Amino acid sequence: MSGTRAPRKPRPKPKAYPKRQAAHRLALLASMLRIRRFEERCVELYSAARIRGFMHLYIGEEAVAVGVNEALTDEDAVVSTYREHGHALARGVPAEAIMAEMFGKTTGCSRGRGGSMHLFDAGRRFYGGNAIVGGGLPLAAGLALADRMNGRSRVTCCFFGDGAFAEGEFHETANLAALWGLPLLFVCENNLYAMGTALRRHQAQTDLALRAASYGMVSWAVDGMDVLAVEDAARRAAEGVRTGTGPHFLEMRTYRFRAHSMYDPDRYRDKAEIEGWKERDPIDLLARGLREHGALTGKALAAVEERVSTEIDGAVEAAERAPEESVDDLLKFVTSPAEEAIRP
Repeated sequence: MSGTRAPRKPRPKPKAYPKRQAAHRLALLASMLRIRRFEERCVELYSAARIRGFMHLYIGEEAVAVGVNEALTDEDAVVSTYREHGHALARGVPAEAIMAEMFGKTTGCSRGRGGSMHLFDAGRRFYGGNAIVGGGLPLAAGLALADRMNGRSRVTCCFFGDGAFAEGEFHETANLAALWGLPLLFVCENNLYAMGTALRRHQAQTDLALRAASYGMVSWAVDGMDVLAVEDAARRAAEGVRTGTGPHFLEMRTYRFRAHSMYDPDRYRDKAEIEGWKERDPIDLLARGLREHGALTGKALAAVEERVSTEIDGAVEAAERAPEESVDDLLKFVTSPAEEAIRP
């Protein structure tokens, strides 16, 4: 782009790169367990009709959200998908605010108006939750462009799935991001199924990192079931973006253990395939490694589980007590076409 740019501001200091101490690995394990247990409770509440609407679970993909967010600073931005509970929790959105949103209460992070697919927290630079497949990609480009034009050394991280890779929004955004050198980190969560369609049935070239590289971006594939591998890759990519080498693309090869949504009968996947992937459960993989090195005992794991359970119990109780929006306020924040037409 031509024109005068604002002077580049000092780079925010990234989180210190861990030396893989047991404490750091235990923190990663606790973060993944928190996401898993939160969603498992949501399943119970949904089944009891206490949560309504659409809900898409992240169970099995926790390593991606946790590992990537470890590489981001508080000043960076995150744009998510409709499968975003894990992203929001890993970003620091309180479980209480997310649970209240699931219940449709005014204390929810989107005031109860968004529900499961539209979590939002501007204060933590978490810009949704987007129910449109690929809909977050152009928004991420806009955030990244604003940072570039204002000389801010920030990263905008955009999560999306393999289904969104087939959408025009991805290819348009990838092209502009590479053309303009935008500070954008593309994180494609390739869980092999775009809703109910296998990757091999909708992509002639199933190596998504290879295809992304055709736009001139630094791109590579990552074992999305290994939180340590995810963290390493995300740190390398985020630092590359932050230092001005343009957008980067990470293909996280992962798998969702549950169906596409709570309404999905999941008849398109072989049960043996699901069980095979469960053998690489990211939580179990990390816990196993910690045990082998004598860094995790049954007592320590029980303590983590208890802390997580207490937090989630508190979030549910708070959501149940929280008020619903008054009928008188239902049109608040809503603008009709007629009102737009008469607005001076």
